[in-house]
Amino acid sequence: MKIRKQSLKSWSGLIEEYREFLEIEEDEKIITLNEGNTPLVRAYQLEKYCLEQDSALKNLEIFLKVEGANPSGSFKDRGMTMAITKAVNRNLKTMVCASTGNTSASAAAYSARARSLGFKNVQCLVLIPEGKIAFGKLSQALIYGAKVVQIKGNFDQALQIVRQLSENESSIALVNSVNPDRLEGQKTAAFELFDQLGKSFDILSIPVGNAGNISAYWRGFKEFSRSLRINKEKILPKIFGFQAAGASPIIKGKIVENPETLATAIRIGNPASWDLAIKAIQESEGRIAAVSDQEIIEAYKLVHAQEGITCEPGSAASVAGLIKSCREQKVPNYSRIVCILTGNGLKDPQTAIEASGFEPVTCQAEPKKVLELIGQLQKI
Repeated sequence: MKIRKQSLKSWSGLIEEYREFLEIEEDEKIITLNEGNTPLVRAYQLEKYCLEQDSALKNLEIFLKVEGANPSGSFKDRGMTMAITKAVNRNLKTMVCASTGNTSASAAAYSARARSLGFKNVQCLVLIPEGKIAFGKLSQALIYGAKVVQIKGNFDQALQIVRQLSENESSIALVNSVNPDRLEGQKTAAFELFDQLGKSFDILSIPVGNAGNISAYWRGFKEFSRSLRINKEKILPKIFGFQAAGASPIIKGKIVENPETLATAIRIGNPASWDLAIKAIQESEGRIAAVSDQEIIEAYKLVHAQEGITCEPGSAASVAGLIKSCREQKVPNYSRIVCILTGNGLKDPQTAIEASGFEPVTCQAEPKKVLELIGQLQKI
């Protein structure tokens, strides 16, 4: 047996990795599940497909940032490690959030981790819109030990309620992205992109729901450009943000009272970080646009079947938006692009089954019968 001379670099979570950029005191106990350090994967088939959308377009490099590889399966873990760390070190006991799914799963997971690390009385309370959350995400929150309350209303109404609770009760920590610690943690994804690529890039394509993530990336890019990690380069990427057409208040310029889209993660009609998102788009000289559910599913299927990477429908908005931008000739030649896949596809298995257009078939448990069936399936 040959022993490797060099072991892989250990990773202790994003707070330890990027402590110099975060407001963390030496004596604070870190609540971490070793989040971050997620894969950045070259998307060769997506590159070809995008080039086909604009015959004049040349030489794209496209990467997929697979945030669904975080411990609870979404980018929310980046902000939650900071939010829960700060809350428990302030002796707050009840973590509260409104959620379309991913925030609830992450808050519940990090609350459980806090209990594991000695904060025994930490609890998690989640408000979700009734019937408007993917089953995989709901199951996560429940099994991590959260108390889940469904309200007869939408996400925006749930967020109003938890904001009031946190304002009136001193023992409650609100861990939605309106919490500034959340955005501090989420900005580390921008640092990782520069570390992983080892160079600058041109476009960041990202889904927009509550708009905290797009804001956090822009904050991270600006901070990181001032560091030595990218050799003092001042070239920052343009940010392309994409909302679902049925939940696109920023594009419409007004609150959407009853947002509707199959992309449950971004089904939000009144984003908490609306102004910050607009600022990020304007300062980066980027764009924000809407993609239809049909365009989201097209991209969703492409990412899975052509790239072998799983993501939830809301994540695919970043890819759908990039494809649409190519069709509209909004992408320059020779662009290096990163699409953010915010959540794991296993959070919404029902959509995957429906989008595949195929159901398992049954045959006798005999090699000959199986071989015959394989031949039939290959013709489909």
